Amino acid sequence: MIGRISGRLLEKNPPQVVVDVHGIGYEIDVSMGTFYQLPAIGQEVALYTHFVVREDAQLLYGFATEDERRVFRQLLKISGVGARTSLSVLSGMSIADLHDAVSAQDSGRLVRVPGIGKKTAERLLLELKDKLDVTVLPRSGGEHGGDILNALLALGYNDKEASWAAKQLPGGVAVAEGIRQALKLLSKG
Repeated sequence: MIGRISGRLLEKNPPQVVVDVHGIGYEIDVSMGTFYQLPAIGQEVALYTHFVVREDAQLLYGFATEDERRVFRQLLKISGVGARTSLSVLSGMSIADLHDAVSAQDSGRLVRVPGIGKKTAERLLLELKDKLDVTVLPRSGGEHGGDILNALLALGYNDKEASWAAKQLPGGVAVAEGIRQALKLLSKG
């Protein structure tokens, strides 16, 4: 399994890039979100990867963040959704937008992604409900909301619990105090 590639960026031809790792050029398909985060040609780049072996091909998919790779893998678990469709979803919307669409059960957002029809969008919403395991920063909890959320996740709470607790906190709360209050809230639930 190839989990990460680090080397010099040789080519950028959306959606594919070529990364030179000690003289070997790896062709990697990337989402457009990752593509726009890539450095200039000739610069060093590191990508999290997912390696697919089929009868007729060996394919490597690259991601700027571990969360993006995690969502890609979650999408692959859905019946009828392959690597190309998963990459298309990640190219058409951010992880936060996908999380919001799934939370709101809004198929209209997914249908706007090229290659996603109404039935596929509904299947994605159904299958991803309560399974989208990504870290999405809370919309409240003050300037330290992300730090508090990450601390709760590190303590073993799932994304749903940690996000709920972080959203209950008053704005401007210090990190240590926010964690203490969030733990108190979670212990009551």
